[in-house]
Amino acid sequence: MPKRQITGTVIKKAGDKTATVLVERRVLHPRYHKTVKRFKKYLIHDEKNDINVGDTVTAIECRPLSKTKSFRLLEIVKRGEV
Repeated sequence: MPKRQITGTVIKKAGDKTATVLVERRVLHPRYHKTVKRFKKYLIHDEKNDINVGDTVTAIECRPLSKTKSFRLLEIVKRGEV
């Protein structure tokens, strides 16, 4: 089974080698048939500690690294404003 990949924006540096990523997806509302945004936060593992708040990153699913962390950093798509 292929591993899931998520793309989102880093909103918080949460401890050592960990970052919180906000992933936005657009879904169609079942009754009103309008596109609405749905958000979810994921904790990702950053081995080299090289991402900052505002970066757009891609993460890939891996084995559970802690109770809530099951994704690791794959690449930095775009650097944030500094």
